[in-house]
Amino acid sequence: MSNRHALLKRIIAESQRHYAAYVLFNQAMADRLGLHPTDLQCLALLDLEDEPVTTGHIARLTGLTPGSASRLVDRLEKAGLAVREADPEDRRRSLVSLAPGVSERIGQAWDTPGAAYGDVLRSYTDAELELIADYLRRATRVGLDQAERLTTGG
Repeated sequence: MSNRHALLKRIIAESQRHYAAYVLFNQAMADRLGLHPTDLQCLALLDLEDEPVTTGHIARLTGLTPGSASRLVDRLEKAGLAVREADPEDRRRSLVSLAPGVSERIGQAWDTPGAAYGDVLRSYTDAELELIADYLRRATRVGLDQAERLTTGG
């Protein structure tokens, strides 16, 4: 086996381990906050958005059906974690954003794990961090594309 082949095999295995560890971490963080893991993931994704989004957009971000995404938003709104407002451009649609203070609340829960992840990242040079960021961006796109392909029967 060539060095490159062995390295690619190692990267695939480490990626699978990373994904499994992240699923466990997400579940533990959701449990700590008293949330369902999908709800926590939705909050994290909403926090990354520059402006409020539609429930349909949330469905696409999470892979949920529109009905399930609507129920997710209902839960978040009832818990005081999200705010749903009428879209000023189309009153038939609603826009969803994080409720005030939620980003800080979730951020506080991230203090210890964030510091641990930060310790790992600080061990890399700027050039290595650029490479890691590029890989994550590109791998995310592949994952989204493949999820779409699988769900549309492609």
